[in-house]
Amino acid sequence: MPFRDDKTIAFKDTDLFKSINVGSAELKQRIVMAPLTRLRSTNYVPNTELSAKYYGQRAQREGTLIITEGTFISAEAAGYKPAPGIFTKEQIEAWKPIHKAIHDQKSFVFQQLWNLGWQSWPAALAEDGLQYIGATTDVYMDEDSKKAALDAKNPIHGLTIPEIKEHVANYVKAAKNALEAGADGVEIHSANGYLLNQFLDPNSNKRTDEYGGSIENRAKFTLEVVDALVEAIGNEKVGIRLSPYGWFGNMTGKNDPEFIALYAYVIAQLEKRAQQGKRLAYIHLVEPRVTSPADAEGVNEVEGSNNFIYDIWKGNVIRAGNYASYPDNAKTDVSKPNTLLAYGRTFISTPDIVDRLEKGLPLNAYDRNTFYNPDAKGYTDYPTYEEAIKAEKVEDLKLN
Repeated sequence: MPFRDDKTIAFKDTDLFKSINVGSAELKQRIVMAPLTRLRSTNYVPNTELSAKYYGQRAQREGTLIITEGTFISAEAAGYKPAPGIFTKEQIEAWKPIHKAIHDQKSFVFQQLWNLGWQSWPAALAEDGLQYIGATTDVYMDEDSKKAALDAKNPIHGLTIPEIKEHVANYVKAAKNALEAGADGVEIHSANGYLLNQFLDPNSNKRTDEYGGSIENRAKFTLEVVDALVEAIGNEKVGIRLSPYGWFGNMTGKNDPEFIALYAYVIAQLEKRAQQGKRLAYIHLVEPRVTSPADAEGVNEVEGSNNFIYDIWKGNVIRAGNYASYPDNAKTDVSKPNTLLAYGRTFISTPDIVDRLEKGLPLNAYDRNTFYNPDAKGYTDYPTYEEAIKAEKVEDLKLN
């Protein structure tokens, strides 16, 4: 197993290894496993045995926070059948041993709640008699998605106001289901060009009603989901993910001159609620180094900073975005108030990443070709540092 050639730092004596509370979870350090779509499910039902092993491996350092892969809140929110859901009894039962595997390591887990919107597959939805939905009728992500929708006779449907309320209720049901399955909390996915992000973004939201036009109106759906989940399961069990600079899913990111104003408004509304006794467990931000999760590291990075959040929000902040390649940035950013760092692709390849970051040991290289395979390859077969060194020695002996 080859190691990455990043500059390494031993983080043992930095803020990365200071304890912190996230909701009711008492974390031993501030390294978080980012949400990572892995497509190991079948018809929205997780592969319990395989996924329990995968998550258990990555929770091996006591007191680590794991954020699950995106999990569909309903059938209409879905469309990628190899990804998991949390909207049926079968799915809840399948998640229980996965969450238990994390807790058996004395670590913690938040379930990410996912709603695709215009990034779904219209043909897959049509097969199940479901509408292809988005923020605005007849506004598509791109020409390919428009063609796919029209070919499937499932044109995009902008949610009506009553349907928005139904989706809010589905978020609540999914959050309750996640807790029933054993999760410690949930993360609202309002980033990376999915449905809630589509309502936030002027490129996808062309509505003329109370959910469109102004920043306040475009933020309404996301904030309604926040309020509903806080009321249903408690503020300490709710986090949210945002990607201010993101382009994935044909979002405008930095190209919108009001993008900072938009996200400052959303964050200010969350802080206002916090000052009323309803502070979320965390706000999770994607850094401008990652404008699209589909890109390789270092591709389409943009200038900018999420540091503006500290002028507004006084709670926990999780920051994600290629920190393995920028350890100096990691050291600087984690020193800011109430900050945790999420690692993604390197958490896939390095199940003992917490130990390695502590000691300054090299991380495993990942194989992007196996990210979305249906089996154990590239999923549960990555070695710990000790296993990698042992395998390297065995290989040297063979060569000699």
